[in-house]
Amino acid sequence: MLDQVTVTGAVRELRPDFAVLVITAEGLPNGPSDTRSTDWLTAAAERADPADPHVAAWHEAYRAFGAKPKRTRPSVDALLRRAGSLPAINRVVDAYNAVSVEHALPVGGEDLDAYAGPARLVRAAGDEPFDITAGGEPAVEHPDPGEVVWRDDRGVTCRRWNWRQCVRTRITETTENHLFLLERLEPYPLDRLRAAGDDLTGRLRALSPDVRIGSRLIGGPEW
Repeated sequence: MLDQVTVTGAVRELRPDFAVLVITAEGLPNGPSDTRSTDWLTAAAERADPADPHVAAWHEAYRAFGAKPKRTRPSVDALLRRAGSLPAINRVVDAYNAVSVEHALPVGGEDLDAYAGPARLVRAAGDEPFDITAGGEPAVEHPDPGEVVWRDDRGVTCRRWNWRQCVRTRITETTENHLFLLERLEPYPLDRLRAAGDDLTGRLRALSPDVRIGSRLIGGPEW
């Protein structure tokens, strides 16, 4: 999977400064939130900085493809605004949400086994399916034409770059193989991105010392 994750030229043209650190964590049994994972959320809230320049960079990126960032906020903005009252979800989601808040960085977590083909970041045609739950029932939406989305062979996995995840690939308490996307724009340094990745992998190893971790940086100097 790592070698097959792509960012299309249309997205690179929109934001040449974009980079994503892709991390896989396989053989990592998940489970309900516990004292350790909720302590991570509490500690992250104490270090949260909603005024970090990275948040403004993501607002600019959203406006560039027609989204309204104050109506559909980038994930890092939404998390930082809720940092003191973030709900505990499960151990792995708590871990990556804590990293997102502490490092002022959008972090997406996905169930690797739910993917159909590789993840790729594209500008949407507008007819791709995006599965959600509405009123407690399964439903399907579609992205706006030109919207930046993550997708696989079955459809959109995350709308508006990192705004909202589909139901199909969410990490649950039974997920064992995980995919994480740590996304960065200028002026966020690449070294800071790598440090956030190290922080996340350290937490994942604390949850399960036998986890098999791989990583790949897409963007930055390789472009």
